[in-house]
Order: sequence, then structure tokens, then C-alpha cells
Amino acid sequence: MTDPSGVHLPLDTPPSDLLSDLVAAALERRPPTREQALALLDTSDDDVLDVVAAAGRVRRAFFGRRVKLNYLVNMKSGLCPEDCFYCSQRLGSEAEILKYSWIKTDEATELAAKAVGAGAKRVCLVASGRGPSDRDIERVADTVAAIKDGTPDVEVCVCLGLLKDGQAARLAAAGADAYSHNLNTAEEKYADICTTHTFADRVSTLQDATAAGLSPCSGAIFGMGESDEDVVSVAFALRELDPDSVPVNFLIPFEGTPLGGRWDLTPARCLRILALFRFVFPDVEVRLAGGREIHLRTVQPLALHLANAIFLGDYLTSEGAAGADDLAMIADAGFVVEGREEGTLPAARAEQVAVRRRGAGTQVAANT
Repeated sequence: MTDPSGVHLPLDTPPSDLLSDLVAAALERRPPTREQALALLDTSDDDVLDVVAAAGRVRRAFFGRRVKLNYLVNMKSGLCPEDCFYCSQRLGSEAEILKYSWIKTDEATELAAKAVGAGAKRVCLVASGRGPSDRDIERVADTVAAIKDGTPDVEVCVCLGLLKDGQAARLAAAGADAYSHNLNTAEEKYADICTTHTFADRVSTLQDATAAGLSPCSGAIFGMGESDEDVVSVAFALRELDPDSVPVNFLIPFEGTPLGGRWDLTPARCLRILALFRFVFPDVEVRLAGGREIHLRTVQPLALHLANAIFLGDYLTSEGAAGADDLAMIADAGFVVEGREEGTLPAARAEQVAVRRRGAGTQVAANT
């Protein structure tokens, strides 16, 4: 590894020196070296609070104590022809999730309005499937326009899978602000988690969305058996794509999916991964996303010192914490909810996975 002056440091450099180097580089918007990134992930649990404190300095330098709230609207659930091994909506999934076709524009708009009323700054419209038809694009475009008509200053992000030519431009013309498409894992590991499309397919869609003027949102999922090298590889691949927001997900191991038995993560491991992403993306929105409740558990407030955004309420097919509880956690940890007027810089525990039974596609009130 190297210090800020470019001097090569031995691999056994004390954690305090490593963290000082990482902070100095990040405050200058320089990423860590691969060697430094691997060393960070290899730090001991004894040093995890020091890791959080160091990355927290970077988070506060660029985002203060603001926490941006995002909200998911699952417009079409389940019935996906893709075989992503981590996903409860995959082809052949036996997970007992909600399955429904497209919800109506007025239902999606109502859900979005409630989320905005609860403090959400960004609404994410998501639909299962390999990618949208042109008719699907028109449906989503109508929903985007309706949401914008009611709350013009809310950010609307769309996540519909792989895009065809011209579809990103149509979404941008309708008023969508961003397009989300995760890389999920390292290119070298991608065939281990999906066989029906490739890592390159995902990169291509994100590049098309960016070229159409949509803000790129892309992140990863951890807890799928990836090595430290895989974690670093996907982080650096994401940085090359220059996203404006980076969701960090932790696997929700649904029974009935190929990865349903994986409970590999510890809270300390999750914190180290989040810290790495803060150092790789010092001035970019790093979002604490799916799986945070079941993997970080009681140390979630520490994660707010690393990530500057979270999802409020439920996820696509699993239930999240009550919105009021998350707002209390943010306040208790000394953070504040970021207002819409503020600019945003570019098995053993299977019972903890709660299948979503409320919100979109049901008659039960959403969790906002």
C-alpha cells in the first residue's frame, strides 16, 4: 500500500496507518488502491469501530449528518423469466412471495405520495422481468409523469431490467431522474449467480441510461459467497461506471431460492464492506439497502456513519422496519433527514425474512 506521498508501505502496516491513508485520499476524492481495499476488508473485528470512525470522517465531510430517504414501489412482482440465484422473483422460485402483474398508475402514485409525506426524497419504481416492452415503458412513463405532477421536486428512479434502444430516452422524456441497474457481484463471479444474462448486459444498460441523461444508480449484493477480491472487484467496476448513487445490499436468503441457506455475513463484515464503499465513493450517495435489518441488526445506527441514504419501509418482496422506527433511529443517532430542497451530490435465522404482505398489490396499507 502507499501513503499520501506515494511511498510504498508494507502489507503489515498497522490499521491506524492504513485508515489515515484512506481518509487522506478520500478527502481528496482519490480511491484506495486495490491493496489498501483488501487490507481494509481484512481488518480485525477488534478494529471495526476504528474503521467506522475513519470512514465516518469522509461521510461527514461530504454529506454532513444528512440521511436521504428512498422508497421502493414494486409495480410488478414475481413471475420473472431470469434465473438470478439470489432473487425470490426468479424463474423457478418457490419462495412464497406476492405475485401480481402491473399495478395501476393511481395506486403507484398514491404509494409514492405517502412515502414523500413520510420524508422520502426519491421514489424508485421497480418491476420484475428481463426488461420492459415498449408498452411497459409507456405505462411507467405515465406513472412517472403522474408522480411528478403531484410532487415536482421528488426524484423518480426507474428499475426495469435490461433496456432496449430508445427506452431510456423515453423514460427521461417522461421526467424520470435516474435509472437503477445493479452489477450485483464481480464480473468473474457473475456466472455463479445468474446464467440468463451477463455482467456485460448490465453494464450496457447502465451506460445506455446514462447516455440518455438519466442519473446512473448501481450497486451490489453481498453475502452470496463472494471473496474479498470479489468485493473489491465489483466496487472498482462500479467506480469506473461513475454512478451518482450506489446501493449496498446484503443478501436476503429466501427459502425456495438457490441461496436460501446462506447466512455468511456478520454485522462487522457488513460494516467493513460499507466502509470500503465510502472510501471508493467518497462524495457519492452510498445507500444502505436490502438486508440491513437482518444482517446489521442492532448495529444499524453505526452504518449511518458510513452510508448517507437508506430505503424507508418495505423492499420488493420482503418487509422492512416500520418507517417510524427508522426515523427514530436516524434522530437517535444524531442524524437528520435530508430535505427534497437540498441538492444531492453526484436457515438458522430464516424466520427473520418477513415476506411482504402489504402495500403494492394488496389491500393492506403500505409501511410508510
